[in-house]
Amino acid sequence: MSTTLKRHFFSGTAVPIEGDDLDTDRIIPARFLKEITFENMGNYLFHDVRFDSQGKPGTHPLNDPAFKDASLMVVGNNFGCGSSREHAPQAIMRYGIQAIIGESFAEIFAGNCKAIGMPAVSATPHDIRLLYQYIYDNPRKKIDLNLTTKTVHFGDHTIAIDLPESRRSVFLEGTWNALELLKSNEKRVQETAKKLPYMTGFA
Repeated sequence: MSTTLKRHFFSGTAVPIEGDDLDTDRIIPARFLKEITFENMGNYLFHDVRFDSQGKPGTHPLNDPAFKDASLMVVGNNFGCGSSREHAPQAIMRYGIQAIIGESFAEIFAGNCKAIGMPAVSATPHDIRLLYQYIYDNPRKKIDLNLTTKTVHFGDHTIAIDLPESRRSVFLEGTWNALELLKSNEKRVQETAKKLPYMTGFA
């Protein structure tokens, strides 16, 4: 597996998205799922809470110039609940976010994040509140997320983060991309296929 797929350190400014139980329909409204590619999904991130019916932007962190170009997102409890639509993490990633830090995540949502190389890591409610406040006070200062040490460092603070080891290891090893993993083992796939009766016409 290419070392370019290894992801263990993320550094950048962050955008705070407060609130618990923010579901996938809030993250990416269902009407945008009819598009046949994910290419424009970043344009629709939190669309219905960012814009009014005339398309006028409202008061939402993603509309705030202070958080422009953030590459990290900080969220609350049970983020990404609701439907299993993979468009939700796709919208977040295509907006420019590289990693998400939150109190907790819906299991399928976190798995969909892993599949596109965007870790969703958890921290205690106290530490998330501390991180929120730091971002509001220092919107242009960078935050460092380290999967190797399982920590987030900001200002004078270092907090512990957690994610299942099965997910953390694929980022550290660069094996989170299932398609690339399959392609890198093409010879073994072909050898296995030759042994399967239904791949050889039951010859």
